[in-house]
Amino acid sequence: MNHIPEKAQKTIDLMKQKGYDCYAVGGSVRDTLMGKITKGWDFTTNATPEEILAVFPDSFYDNQFGTVGIKIYDEVDSSQQTPIESEQIIHSEKPIDIFEMTTYRSEKGYKDHRHPDIISWGKTLEEDLSRRDFTINAIAWDGTHTVDLYEGVKDIENKCIKTVGNPDERFMEDALRMMRAIRIASQLGFHIDPDTMAAIKNHASLLNEISKERIRDEFLKILVAKFANDGILLLKNTGLMEYIIPEFVITFQTEQKSPKRHHLYDVGIHSTKAMEFCPSNDPVVKFATLLHDIGKPKTFHKDETGLITFYNHEVAGNRIAKHIVERLRFSNKDSERILTLIRWHQFSVDERQTDSAIRRIIRRVGKENLEDMLALRIGDRLGGGALETSWRLELFKKRLEEVQKQPFSIKDLKVNGLDVMEIRACKPGKIIGEILDDIFSRVEAGTLLNEREPELEAIKNFSSI
Repeated sequence: MNHIPEKAQKTIDLMKQKGYDCYAVGGSVRDTLMGKITKGWDFTTNATPEEILAVFPDSFYDNQFGTVGIKIYDEVDSSQQTPIESEQIIHSEKPIDIFEMTTYRSEKGYKDHRHPDIISWGKTLEEDLSRRDFTINAIAWDGTHTVDLYEGVKDIENKCIKTVGNPDERFMEDALRMMRAIRIASQLGFHIDPDTMAAIKNHASLLNEISKERIRDEFLKILVAKFANDGILLLKNTGLMEYIIPEFVITFQTEQKSPKRHHLYDVGIHSTKAMEFCPSNDPVVKFATLLHDIGKPKTFHKDETGLITFYNHEVAGNRIAKHIVERLRFSNKDSERILTLIRWHQFSVDERQTDSAIRRIIRRVGKENLEDMLALRIGDRLGGGALETSWRLELFKKRLEEVQKQPFSIKDLKVNGLDVMEIRACKPGKIIGEILDDIFSRVEAGTLLNEREPELEAIKNFSSI
């Protein structure tokens, strides 16, 4: 069996030296048993929060769940420590990690299907483990002894997600656990136990009781998981997607393979594959990629020859996505990014485009979003069965770089209003804007270099006639 990292083991040992039980639990134990490097260790103990604080004076406690945050620092030379300091893990100025230690507890009543109505301190490890979500997260370990009441180690070996005890009860207690099961499966490449899967399907509607923010955050974690594509399909097949993004479900019923079209899949499968292949690690970009064709069901048309078209689906998709980001309560900044990427993802990469056309694309998308837009385009291509890139796309990337060297607004000129007032001996007024507009239009047209001396000369020679 793998070893608990030194700082985590010291945390356990120090608690035991003080006469308390202490075990590592949760995802860090699971990941360590799988040979993965992990941070943010969780521990469970029979000590009360006040007693934990006494052992770790620099820790903090500000919640009702009995969880104390323990600041973990880099080690220093032990010869420089006082006897008191040598008993503690706290040594340097800035913490490098936060460990969480929670008193054994039991929980009763979940009227909101998310939070327990009553939390009481437990007396035994067994009592504490019985309240946990999945068997693979209910393994307690102190570095020497493993307590595995629910055969979590076996489920890790079998790559299986299974609830602790009755799955109906676990999901009735906390409905977000249904999404968490799929998220963990997506991250680890595990399958979900049949009974647990059946319970998710039976209780999918309980997601209506969960805050949209929590649903959004769990969904975004799935999008950046190693097996994100499988995760999205699990959300759809269990019925959970109906309560997250119902507008997306119909895309799996929207065909797009037709004569003169390159697509191999329906809109839903294409979208999930595009999301998976999108090279960005940003969950917001992944989200936009997943929804980039959300407007296709509304704009679907098949003519008498069998040709399928989706004219202006990006415009329809932008409107639909606006309701989605509002419902899931994305921040204004993230909402704007998502809507921009969806609205303008149909940009042309025609090699015959003028610099002015390229500038229009850049203005619409925004310089800060260009990399994200290109990542979406790559995902879109791969998700449709095309190659990652083409000579046109590569040429378009070069054109983007070249055109961005050119001024995009009056602010990019080498002169400003102060120069105009000094040279023309005038006061602030309409004439200043007219002169700068004229210079910018000439620079944009390529008839005037964007350099200070030529532009100063242009100010001198400006004539409104």
